[in-house]
Amino acid sequence: MAEIKVPELAESISEGTIAQWLKQPGDYVEQGEYLLELETDKVNVELTAEESGVLKEVLKDSGDTVQVGEIIGTITEGAGESSAPAPS
Repeated sequence: MAEIKVPELAESISEGTIAQWLKQPGDYVEQGEYLLELETDKVNVELTAEESGVLKEVLKDSGDTVQVGEIIGTITEGAGESSAPAPS
């Protein structure tokens, strides 16, 4: 299981706000795929999955303030069914 943590964004930034989750619990995510948007006073960042798997849980919701290093969700290994239709 992989933890989704708020990364260090800049030397003077210690917290940010989750603007929105781009994936929902149960969604399959590929390594490098965008998971959520994080806003700070100085920069907006899209966080990506560090490994492929299923987004198991979201520990912080959109609008929540989070600290650098805080665990905000988890990804479990394995294949899952994506809620999006397969490309044709």
